[in-house]
Amino acid sequence: MIKKSMGLLALSVVLMTTSCKKESAADKISADDEAAIAIQNSLRTVFPKIKFDKLVHDFGVINEGDVVKTTFMVTNEGTVDLIISDAKGSCGCTVPEPPNEPIKPGASAPILVSFDSKGKPGAQMKTVTLVTNTETGMETLEIKAKVTPKTGILTTKK
Repeated sequence: MIKKSMGLLALSVVLMTTSCKKESAADKISADDEAAIAIQNSLRTVFPKIKFDKLVHDFGVINEGDVVKTTFMVTNEGTVDLIISDAKGSCGCTVPEPPNEPIKPGASAPILVSFDSKGKPGAQMKTVTLVTNTETGMETLEIKAKVTPKTGILTTKK
């Protein structure tokens, strides 16, 4: 009886392992799906290559209250569109104006940066941070100035 039970048990195990084939997620992926995934993965490694005509602009000596401007030229040396999705100055006195449209491969576009020196006497160094679709995702530009303080009439209390 034990031999018969062992035989039935062995037969049951064999039937269960061969009749219930589990389908894995990999078995459900077709050749077309694999090709689409390969294309998506290759696109993730293709980034625009950004190049600037300068990374730093020094306005030199300016007077307090002056609003000065400069242009940074950006060129897309990559093979896909360059997108600047955001641009922020390190303070409210520094205002960048990036291009609104994507920059095509081989094309260039200006980024205008203005600096308002009102209330900013002395040596100044400000940054502009660009959020891009480059590999690093961020680029930084810098402006500098030596702001001559406003001279006013000094009054003394008696």
